[in-house]
Amino acid sequence: MNICDIKAGDNGINIEAEVIEKSYAREVRSKYGYRPLMVADATIKDDTGKITLTLWNEQVSQVMVGNKIKIENGYAKSFRDVLQLSTGKHGKLTVI
Repeated sequence: MNICDIKAGDNGINIEAEVIEKSYAREVRSKYGYRPLMVADATIKDDTGKITLTLWNEQVSQVMVGNKIKIENGYAKSFRDVLQLSTGKHGKLTVI
């Protein structure tokens, strides 16, 4: 799949892209309130466009600007009118 083809609500997304930006990590509470979570946003790109990738917990330190990454079984949603890609519980992120 190409970034330009991703729409909010899509799932089962498999994509390879390059990390071109990454925000500082911040701590958030889950809606279930169990424990604090670390989250950061990264911008990834391929030949067709860019998208925000939400990084959770160990992904925050795993991914660096300049890395090429592979997302398997990701999903897309719109959060505050910004299209975002995430791995969620069932997806996988690999630095390649």
